[in-house]
Amino acid sequence: MKVAVLGLWHLGTVTAACLAEIGALTVGVDDDPQVVAKLNVGEPPLYEPGLAELVQQGLASGKLSFAADAATTATADIVWICHDTPVDDDDQADVDAVFSRVVAIFPYLKNGAVVLVSAQLPVGTVARLEKSFAAQANARQVDFACSPENLRLGRALEIFRNPGRIVIGIRREHTRDKLSPLLSKLCSNLIWMSVESAEMVKHSLNAFLALSVTFTNELATIAEQVGASAADIEKGLRSDPRVGSHAYVKAGSAFSGGTLARDVQFLSAIAEREKLQTPLIANIVASNRAHGQWSINQLRRRLAPLAGRTIAVLGLSYKPGTDAIRRSPSIELVRALRADGAKIRVYDPAVRKLPDEFHSGVVMADDAKGAIAGAAAAVVATEWPQFRELVAEDFTCGMQGHLVLDPAAFLSPDIAKDPALTVVSIGRAA
Repeated sequence: MKVAVLGLWHLGTVTAACLAEIGALTVGVDDDPQVVAKLNVGEPPLYEPGLAELVQQGLASGKLSFAADAATTATADIVWICHDTPVDDDDQADVDAVFSRVVAIFPYLKNGAVVLVSAQLPVGTVARLEKSFAAQANARQVDFACSPENLRLGRALEIFRNPGRIVIGIRREHTRDKLSPLLSKLCSNLIWMSVESAEMVKHSLNAFLALSVTFTNELATIAEQVGASAADIEKGLRSDPRVGSHAYVKAGSAFSGGTLARDVQFLSAIAEREKLQTPLIANIVASNRAHGQWSINQLRRRLAPLAGRTIAVLGLSYKPGTDAIRRSPSIELVRALRADGAKIRVYDPAVRKLPDEFHSGVVMADDAKGAIAGAAAAVVATEWPQFRELVAEDFTCGMQGHLVLDPAAFLSPDIAKDPALTVVSIGRAA
């Protein structure tokens, strides 16, 4: 079986590398020649633990290759659409950017191929693709299917290899016969449904997670003011079987990146188009943005004025296990600190270069202790495991001040117990 994977950012590169690992003859296709050239020498476009090694293994085995020519899809039995859907700063997705790239391969698809869409696109997109292909089919029969992606930066290989379940939306039973031999190698729990249901599964899951994050953080904001503990509230919620022990109810930083917000906006747009009232979904993003100001608000309230003060920011990537910084809350915090005239020292284990906008006023340290040195306050902005190895003395001896913002209570508990430090976490009474 030959598989072509379209779009070679995070999802596409992980998908291509893992498919080659299970023995599928796989070609990754992208219209950016530089991305393709680097992948062909084993360099993925972004950091993901173990991904570079897996790409190199696939190249060495001959099962994996990369190309910039869309015609490479002509021999593929399955064309897996993994394009990253661009999203702007208002969480609005550029769906047409992906749609046009998929349509561009239609002249090359062979009769009997399956187009499997995993890119994050609004419900109804597969139907649009089917209609567009029908207009130029020239007697070819191509099946379209949808399998919403379920990856997470930093754990992508683990999750792709052991997904727990794979949701697949299809039109006809024979499409199942074509996809099952490949997908069953990844997971025995294949959940089949209609295309539109599968598209909605992705929207529903991300919107539910986004709702859970914002709901819990709003509770935590109230808890801070009334002397309650968000951690205790979490225990109480999880202990109720109607909520469950694995519920997504941990107070912490606002959700970041475009993944969750993109699906919330898809649902909001559908509701608006259909003239439906969905005030709960419509306000998830606004609540999350408000909560995203927690760290800067704490610093302003406790240290004002910030002008001239040195603030240490630990972590720049938008989550641990990646070097992606676009839409990162850490970057937003640095921007806000600069606007207030603060001096900023930053450290991230994976990010090697600061954005050009930070050419002045921001110093990149070689390690966490270097960032903390001389700071009036330190903020744990990304929960890298390395930061859990820090001890109270690293702060008490290195900092000039005593304020440590640890939004998700991620640091070693001993740090919060040190009387020489003021450690503030979301949902803990001041």
